[in-house]
Amino acid sequence: MTFCSFFDSASRPLAGRWRPFWLATLLLAGCAGSVPGSRTFDLQAHRGGRGLAPENTLAAFSQAAALGVDTLELDIGLSADDVVVVSHDTRLNPDHTRDARGQWLQAQGAAIRSLTVAQLQTYDVGRLNPATAYGRQFATQQPRDGERIPTLAQLFARMQAQGATRVRFNIETKIDPTKPDETAAPEPMVRALLAEIERAGVASRVTVQSFDWRTLALVGRLAPQLPRAYLTSARTLRDSRWTAGRVAADFGSTPRLVKAAAGAAAGPVVWSPAFADLTPEALREAHALGLAVLPWTVNQRADMARLMDWGVDGLITDYPDVLRSVMAERGRPLPPGVPAR
Repeated sequence: MTFCSFFDSASRPLAGRWRPFWLATLLLAGCAGSVPGSRTFDLQAHRGGRGLAPENTLAAFSQAAALGVDTLELDIGLSADDVVVVSHDTRLNPDHTRDARGQWLQAQGAAIRSLTVAQLQTYDVGRLNPATAYGRQFATQQPRDGERIPTLAQLFARMQAQGATRVRFNIETKIDPTKPDETAAPEPMVRALLAEIERAGVASRVTVQSFDWRTLALVGRLAPQLPRAYLTSARTLRDSRWTAGRVAADFGSTPRLVKAAAGAAAGPVVWSPAFADLTPEALREAHALGLAVLPWTVNQRADMARLMDWGVDGLITDYPDVLRSVMAERGRPLPPGVPAR
């Protein structure tokens, strides 16, 4: 299964003022720019490949593009001045954050939403704190001191400057419906994200993903041709606040739940389950429903090989170098690297 056929729907009407922009970019890109390009397997570097370089930093994204990946997976939030920034955490994380004096944060820091971009970029996120369990988990990560929390615009500009014009972006809206005061609300976050994508002219290379399906419903309304990825975990499936009010048990299976949530989607729809939750039967059902399946986060060679043999459409991994090796062993074509200029 590939995404090329999904983009046959690019000629369908788009919603509101987004129609000319999204239609033009998608038609110009054609199948060559679809998910995951002209290849049949999508190699996604989770947070830019946090097993190799500091997560969600420009250094990590540049390194992943140079190594050769199809897609950069990343997370976004909104700063206090409504700028889209790249961060997995809704608050400054002491596991990998140092202040302007070079001192590790001693506890969870301020909410990303409460700080301006200028304030956020006074913090160094270029290495892991080796004294933490998180730091020990990724002990082989190479530090890049001086890396800052980037804006999404900076990421798009870096990839353009590097010549990585075929690399895709799988962008997660980092929002928690159980903590409504900690992040921007769904609509301002989605509108800010879509505006940033429009300014950069990269709509043909973007998927929006989320555990909070309210944001995906908004993307479906405002930019229906844009691919959407429905993230699931055991925890979020038990709480209908994450699934935009749908009760998972009412649908009989997670693929049917995702299909119902997506509705009559114009663009491609992806189901991204935690990889340990996926079964061959669920994968077959999802494919029969027209869903692509990209599990997260797959870091062990044996798991990569098993899931590829099952027929998943791609994998999200902290170690894109390991996944490239497994793909090569199976004779899969590899995405070309684009060295930094």
